[in-house]
Amino acid sequence: MTPSSIPSNAAQAMRIWLVLIGLLVYAMILIGGATRLTDSGLSITEWAPIKGILPPVGPEAWASEFGKYRQTAEFQQQNYNMTLAEFQFIYWWEWGHRLFGRLIGLVAIIGFGFFALKGWLNRIWLIRLVILIGLGALQGLIGWWMVASGIGETTRLDVAPYRLMTHFGLALLIITLTSWYWMELGSRPARNPAVASGGAPFWPAALLLTLVALQMLTGALVAGLDAGRSYTDWPLMAGELIPGHYLQTDLGLRSLFEGRAATQFNHRFLAYGLFVAAFLIAVWQRRGPLARSFAGVAALVTAQAVLGIVTLVYAAPLQLALMHQGLGVIVLLASVRLVWRASCLNAAPLAAGTGSEGSGQ
Repeated sequence: MTPSSIPSNAAQAMRIWLVLIGLLVYAMILIGGATRLTDSGLSITEWAPIKGILPPVGPEAWASEFGKYRQTAEFQQQNYNMTLAEFQFIYWWEWGHRLFGRLIGLVAIIGFGFFALKGWLNRIWLIRLVILIGLGALQGLIGWWMVASGIGETTRLDVAPYRLMTHFGLALLIITLTSWYWMELGSRPARNPAVASGGAPFWPAALLLTLVALQMLTGALVAGLDAGRSYTDWPLMAGELIPGHYLQTDLGLRSLFEGRAATQFNHRFLAYGLFVAAFLIAVWQRRGPLARSFAGVAALVTAQAVLGIVTLVYAAPLQLALMHQGLGVIVLLASVRLVWRASCLNAAPLAAGTGSEGSGQ
């Protein structure tokens, strides 16, 4: 699908809308991270898409919400000394998280409706935007599915880590698609003579994107288990290279998703693999058509690795943890851009005389 298939003014308007969606989703990811780090996610025990827009007003309403929270295992086993003021603090985080999600949905639907009424959406873009909005609606359902795993349970004090990973992974998919659509509506890089002989390095770019995505998903498991605060020495874990209880006897293979030692170890060593892969591929592609883009991703991966170590040794304080998560999304988007550029260069008409990085986004 090329930008010329829709009017240029329509493409420009849609790109602005997609930028707004992307920024809102990025902010939502950070708000969600803060909600998790402040242990606020289970403070609202009901899913009310319409009624839940309004927060509690007055002492009776707050007492009712606090009473519902007191029925959870998290309160009874962990926060039993919590005051109403402390409950209100975590409640506002979760309420704000949900309200922001509704705001994203409203912006998405208004924009889509406007473009449809203007007749700017051909069949392909209609399908693409319906998929994007549908994923946003699904994200709301997944969010409640995640929260529900921590409510009504007598043994679980937090949401199920694999459900948190699913929720986070879907957010990454949404921001990835938003970025891809934005690039598709812009100018495409012209193919240059260097690409004509051997093709743009699509598969190295795709490998990096895959590793980045896997690394972020393993990070979601670490966050869901508070495993980042369990082992704060580096490069060892409690003095061991491989923790002796990597596989817990009571969990077995579920340790890979529910064990603090296993999830943190996996996150660490996948990060090492990603760092080595990004460096080696950048060296390999240093004279290729996307040399600067590969070097840029390698630099971002390096910065993220350093920030991850600092976050770890300081036991994941809120500010550092959010910076680590936020930079991770930027690494992901840079990898998506790299894959998009490689795919465009392989498909674009030959245009001699262009620079090593071509033109375009």
